[in-house]
Amino acid sequence: MTIGICSDHAGYEYKSELIKYLARRGHNVIDYGTDSAASVDYADFAHPLARAVEKGIVERGIAICGTGNGMAMTLNHHKGIRAGLAWNKEVAKLVKEHNDANVLVMPARFATLTMCRIMVKTWMETEFAGGRHQRRIDKIPVKR
Repeated sequence: MTIGICSDHAGYEYKSELIKYLARRGHNVIDYGTDSAASVDYADFAHPLARAVEKGIVERGIAICGTGNGMAMTLNHHKGIRAGLAWNKEVAKLVKEHNDANVLVMPARFATLTMCRIMVKTWMETEFAGGRHQRRIDKIPVKR
């Protein structure tokens, strides 16, 4: 699977480690930045990731920032993006199973690297449940 990943400065260390983690599991990973722990604006990296998901360049995306909120808000302004913010394994499972999240967002300042690995693994292995959940997703307005 081809996965896009991005972070701001707060998530840079986790992003670097998650790239290695995903590559060891056989995934092709495209890094949309940032390239250091120097202070940056999360939106500068969320937009390119969102466009890559929209265009099918990557099958799924992962974004990491301090709280996860800035990335999630930015990503969800793009057509067809369902970015789900998770802070533990159970939420990572549900954002995929119930919301069919095509981007997983995690809070580097509130989750350990170990927990982020667990969340990524769980989200990657979880299937969308469909059914009543699809009906609910269909009610989310799509940006034009």
